Amino acid sequence: MAFRKFLPLFDRVLVERLVAETVTKGGIMLPEKAQGKVLQATVVAVGPGSVTQKGGVQPVSVTVGEKVLLPEYGGTKVVLDNKDYFLFRDGDILGKYVD
Repeated sequence: MAFRKFLPLFDRVLVERLVAETVTKGGIMLPEKAQGKVLQATVVAVGPGSVTQKGGVQPVSVTVGEKVLLPEYGGTKVVLDNKDYFLFRDGDILGKYVD
């Protein structure tokens, strides 16, 4: 629950990347170099939103617990309680998964 101690500011979103698959469907173990970069993540904390020119607040488009698609590059790595999280701007998130 380290993310409860950390609150992103403005339109920032704190995410936890999903773990890469280490075994194929056929049961073959993949070496670390052969594993692709995981672009899916779960939102663990969000900021209040960005300030508009008129002084209002535009809320963030994702909520805690949603699964999102991240860009291949970007984000800021944050280590909380020996666990890696990534901080992205709301506009950098490519999309979210719906059921």
